[in-house]
Formats: sequence, structure tokens, C-alpha cells
Amino acid sequence: MKVYRELSEFTPLKNAVVTSGTFDGVHIGHQKIISRLLQAAKETQGESVVITFWPHPRLIISPDRENLRLLSNLDEKIVLLANLGVDHLIVLPFTREFSELSSEKYVEDILISGIGTETLVIGYDHRFGKNREGGFDYLKKNSERFKIDIVEIPRQEIDSLTISSTKIRNALQKGEVKVANELLGRTYSFQGLVKKGRQLGRTIGFPTANVNVSKKYKLIPATGVYAVKVHLRGEILNGVMNIGNRPTVEGTGITQEVHILDFDDDIYGETLKVETIDYIRPELKFDGVDALVTQINKDCEAARSILS
Repeated sequence: MKVYRELSEFTPLKNAVVTSGTFDGVHIGHQKIISRLLQAAKETQGESVVITFWPHPRLIISPDRENLRLLSNLDEKIVLLANLGVDHLIVLPFTREFSELSSEKYVEDILISGIGTETLVIGYDHRFGKNREGGFDYLKKNSERFKIDIVEIPRQEIDSLTISSTKIRNALQKGEVKVANELLGRTYSFQGLVKKGRQLGRTIGFPTANVNVSKKYKLIPATGVYAVKVHLRGEILNGVMNIGNRPTVEGTGITQEVHILDFDDDIYGETLKVETIDYIRPELKFDGVDALVTQINKDCEAARSILS
């Protein structure tokens, strides 16, 4: 898949089959749209083009943007779309000026002049242009003038999936990772550098990796203990993760601490990818370190059972 960070980098195609959207998480609803895009490209002997936007539009125009957490950062989204078999990905920088672009200008300047769109694949509820004034009805009404064939993914197909990025975010924020994973069509993951913490885990026999997620808007699941898969040095290892402020040892601030089962190497400064498999329990405050150690042993056994 070829990736373009500006429309000016893209050379218009003779037969571009296009869809557009934020595609946060590239969940199974998004995958349905991409599948229809690839099918249309094959039928017309065209090339598939996905338009997406970065930053996420809500980070620019929404009053709750500081609270918004995303299922996928841009790098993750690129990998997910490439894995689906898309030919071209155009990442349009989303600015306030861009948000003021009329639907007419969007179609003429981006879809037609910029890309050479012959076929446009959109969901029934897709909106674009200033104040989201453009949509399927507008495109269908003007299809002859624009000379674009419109392929609609009808309401019943989208609604039958009952998928939305918001629903997945809500599930993760409740610790319902199995629900989120089902809606995503894969396990939810995040990655970050292993940084030195207080190293208390090592003193009680359970060394942990403090995973520092550098992407500000990446969603971290609810506080609690999870069974996880850890990607490290080309291997996939089993582990237990605690997300929280470690009240038993008077921790401060939320951290992601991962204990890799049957593993004791020094991995400071390395990058870990963590897949959240299942929720084990909420984070609790124990009477002391001995009670904490007893519970961690139970958590490790629970994780082994889940991951076996």
C-alpha cells in the first residue's frame, strides 16, 4: 500500500475507486466498507483508494477533544488498512480551514481533480463537507454532473453489524475487553517503551515492565488486572497487566505494569506491544504486601488458564 501524507503527493488515477472516513480502530464495520471497496475496484479494474484524516476531526472541532481517546493512532491505522489489501492511502491533514470546505469543493477539488475518482463507495450515513452537508443523497443527485458512480452500503448492512468506534471505546473504558475485541475483529493492543519505575515488583518476586504509551490520545482500558499477550523481540509471551495507581504500595498516577510469565530479562528501553485478552479483576487495595503477593499468584494462575 502506498501512503500519501498530502494530496499534492498523489497523482490522479485513471480509474480510482474511493472511500473515505476516520476509520478509528478499523473495526469490523470499517472492514465491511473496505471489502466492498476492494470488490468494486476488482469489478471495474480500478485501484482502491482510502481517504482518511489526521488528526482525528474531533480533536480539532469538538469541545470534548481533550477527553477523546482513540482506538488507533495513525501508524496503527496505516498497518491495519495495509493488511486489508488497500492500494493507496491518502492522509489529509485535518484543520479548521479544511473543516470549512464545502461539499461541492470537497468533491471537485479532492475527489475529482485531486484523485480522479470514478467510483465512490460510501455508507448510507456518511457525511462530508462544511457542517456535514454532503452525503449519499447529494452525491446521487449530482452523480451525472460529477461523473462519479456511487456505490452505497445500505443501512441494513451497516446496522446489522451494530458497530461503532464509540461503542468499542465505551467497552474498553468499562474493562469489557472481550466485547471490544469481538467488535474490532482482533485483540485491542497498545505499545510503548519500558521505563524504570520504583522496581517494587522485583522485590516481591514479580518483576514488571512499566509500559510508557507516548501517544497522548491512545485509549488505555479501564483500571484493573488483565490477561495479556506481550510482543517482545519477535516472540509472543503470556503476561498479567495491572492498570491503575497501585494503592497497596502507595502508587501515584495511572501506570500500565506488565508481568511477563516465566520471564526475567532486563528489558528497560525496549518496546512492548500489549494485547488485552481478558479482564481478570478490578484493582484493589490490600492490607499489606503479603496479601498482595497472594493475590498476584492467583492472578498469574488465572492468566495462565485464560491464555492456555
